Amino acid sequence: MAAATRPAVVLVSGQLLTAACWAPQIAALSPDFDIRIADHGRDDSIGAMAARLLAEMPERFDLVAHAMGGFVAFEVLRRAPQRVRSLALLSTLAPADQPAQTERRQGYIRLVEAGRFDAVVEERVPILLHPARREDEGLLAVVRRMAQDTGAERFLGQQRAIMARADSRLSLSAIPCPTLLIWGRQDGIATEAHQTEMLAAIPDCRLTVIEDCGHLVTLEKPATVNALLADWLAISR
Repeated sequence: MAAATRPAVVLVSGQLLTAACWAPQIAALSPDFDIRIADHGRDDSIGAMAARLLAEMPERFDLVAHAMGGFVAFEVLRRAPQRVRSLALLSTLAPADQPAQTERRQGYIRLVEAGRFDAVVEERVPILLHPARREDEGLLAVVRRMAQDTGAERFLGQQRAIMARADSRLSLSAIPCPTLLIWGRQDGIATEAHQTEMLAAIPDCRLTVIEDCGHLVTLEKPATVNALLADWLAISR
């Protein structure tokens, strides 16, 4: 008898992150699921990232997205909601950029254009990690390596995409699939208000808060995230 086909699970990374941000989840989930990593390529719009994902992934899949990956997930659901079995959103938010956020991103762009990409990476560390992890040399090495692997050119494209993204709050109520929100209590980017806003608007939604954790939940609390995703993907079959 042929072996059963493993369900496809698509992982969508945030800015300056690579598949390495999902390493613990890939290891934990691969025995039971067909894990796919969405490739943003050099796309400089959320729409292009979503189109690439839809073109490259199977007809039906579970979608697990972190941070900027959540913006891509919202666009995927606007374009092809019937293809997504379930949704997990980690450390993300639904509104469009606010003026202060856009100004910060424009500052990043100016630094990169001045040849100071490394300074951008170091400036982001405090908002990515829980205060207790900001001197964790092993974790910092992974963060820096992912940034270097992304590179300045792709980072600029990601900034342009994020600044021009749609306000996804307008489409949250149309999300048809079960949705799990995962958020670290000390996240320096996505706030608790962002989570409760999504929780209230998405029809079939639940929220799990991870204590003593920052923005990079997949690497800061891998065992917790692994267990949450394994349970979620099992019950959403």
